[in-house]
Amino acid sequence: MGRTSDARERLTGAIMEMIWVGSYGRASVEGICEQAGVKKGSFYYYFESKAALAEAALADAWEERRGVLEGMLLGSGEGTWEGLRRWGRELVSLQGEMAARHGRVVGCPLHALGAEISMQEEGLRRKVGEILERYVDLVDGAIRRAEPAVRAEDAAVRARRVFAYVEGLLTQARIANDLRVLEGLEEGVVAIAQPREVAAVA
Repeated sequence: MGRTSDARERLTGAIMEMIWVGSYGRASVEGICEQAGVKKGSFYYYFESKAALAEAALADAWEERRGVLEGMLLGSGEGTWEGLRRWGRELVSLQGEMAARHGRVVGCPLHALGAEISMQEEGLRRKVGEILERYVDLVDGAIRRAEPAVRAEDAAVRARRVFAYVEGLLTQARIANDLRVLEGLEEGVVAIAQPREVAAVA
């Protein structure tokens, strides 16, 4: 029985690394193959284009990340804001780990990629947008869990505000290459998620 190839996983890993710390637009199929240690023929066996590879890599990464996020945001006790607090702490910790690994603050790969390709790669843009919407849905679920009586439309508005705040800070930290931009992120997340009357007694 022949050895199972891990070429596909190495290719998706290589493009995700480039999305995190480099530029999707500057990445070439040859460069991706070189980084992955995969021959160009194998690339085209699995993917018809660089965009198709990126879409597959994002989908794989999201499936892996989703379980972590669900446990973090939705696994805390009903009536508490701990899920959002844990998420805020984890985001800051993850950025610190990535900065130590790559020598600079990397921010959010989805927003970095989305901003780069929004006017060029429609299919890839849709994939980024789809994953971001799922992310917002999880934040929405965390708000509903913390405040079971919240109206659906209010939870949705708060979730989008929280997500915009977080992604704005991550982008600013990437631009400034400074983790200090993220100080207070956890408290900011909860402050935006809570209505004033709940925050006053929490």
